[in-house]
Amino acid sequence: MVEFKVVVNDPRDGKSYQVTVSGQHANVLVRKKIGDEVDGMFLGLPGYRLKITGGSDRDGFPMRPEVHTAARKDLLVADSIGFRPTAYGGQRRKRTMRGNEISPEIAQINAKVTTPGPKPVSELLAAKAA
Repeated sequence: MVEFKVVVNDPRDGKSYQVTVSGQHANVLVRKKIGDEVDGMFLGLPGYRLKITGGSDRDGFPMRPEVHTAARKDLLVADSIGFRPTAYGGQRRKRTMRGNEISPEIAQINAKVTTPGPKPVSELLAAKAA
């Protein structure tokens, strides 16, 4: 059984909300990629459109949009997602990153609202949690 924690960012109020998605609704997200838009109905947000912006796998490795696979890859990276150098400018390191495709190994998915629905996100997700 696939289960994801989806962090939904609402740019209108500047807040983020965490939703746990499992079962059939989680299977819809598998094989989607960073940058894809999904219907908010699968997250309990009818009328909303969400854009996938990133995520991380069960071991904490971040997803990278330029890696076109679902597997982990070792990348030589500079100051960007997954690496912040502290010693000097231009520093590069080899880091393990996850590809841009959502697979069952992903634990967290980050998404932002692109098309708002009729009700506020806080109202819909508070009703789901209660």
